Parts: sequence; structure tokens; C-alpha cells
Amino acid sequence: MEMKSVGRIVGKYSGLILLMVLMTGCTSGMTGETDSSVPLTSDDLAPVATMVESYGDIELPIEMTLSQNKSIAMRTDSFQGGIHSYSGRVQINSLRDYIIVSMRNNKWRLVGEASYKNVMLAFKKPNKTCMFVLSESLGKTQANLYVTVDVAAENKLNPFGGSINQ
Repeated sequence: MEMKSVGRIVGKYSGLILLMVLMTGCTSGMTGETDSSVPLTSDDLAPVATMVESYGDIELPIEMTLSQNKSIAMRTDSFQGGIHSYSGRVQINSLRDYIIVSMRNNKWRLVGEASYKNVMLAFKKPNKTCMFVLSESLGKTQANLYVTVDVAAENKLNPFGGSINQ
């Protein structure tokens, strides 16, 4: 009888020690400490933004994905633009704030904003315009972008692609 109780006590303490060891191993990775001997590179970090099409100065959060069947783009010698549709699980107000900061960082100027159920943001640069229409439906946020780039003005060409004499 005494052997059974000793075995039970040893079993309980062994289980408790094992549980403490496992918990210590799990929490050591949760402290936020990193191995300082291994430097972090930009390749180690997850991307936080994605560039819209080939514009290079319009960004959206990585959670937003392109809906190719709802998008169209056009490029000529004097014009580049299109309608680009993105959707993702982000809050509409958070996306609005992200877009405003991102566009400002990329030297776009906010020239208009309207909101009620949807949010509309209008931006411009000397030879570019970009309008966002943000809406929510079924737990997803939709972002439709309307972008125009006057390539002729950017390259100092007339609308037909010839150089402008000054």
C-alpha cells in the first residue's frame, strides 16, 4: 500500500516537473527576444505593401489582392492608366488612413475626399491622377482605383508622341 502512494507521489511530481519544463520551453520563444548573433535582413521580413500594377508609386496593404477579372489597363505612347480592383479583409477606415499616408509618402497630393457609405479619395501629381473608391461588402473591403498618367507630359512630348519645341 505504501509503495502505491510513493509511486503516485513520484508520478505527480515527475508530471509537474515535465509540465514546467515544457512551459518554460514554450514561453522562451514568446518573450520577443531574438538571437542577436544572426542579423535580420529585409529578406527575413514579411512585405507590408504591394505596388499597384506598374505605377511604382501607388501602394496597398499586402492583404489586398488584385481582382484581375474586374481590372483593365491601357498603355500607349502618350497615356498609361486603368481601372484596378483590389479586395481584402481590412477595415475600410484603416485602409483609408493607410492610403492617405502611403500616397503622401510617394509625393501625391490629396485633392478631394468624400465619404458616406463608401469612401472616395482623389490624388494628383503634375502628370498623374488617381482616384480610390473604397466600399465594404460581405466582410471584405473593395478598393477600385482609377489611374491616369500623361506619359507625353512626363517625357515632354506632345499628345502624339512628338517632342515639344521650346
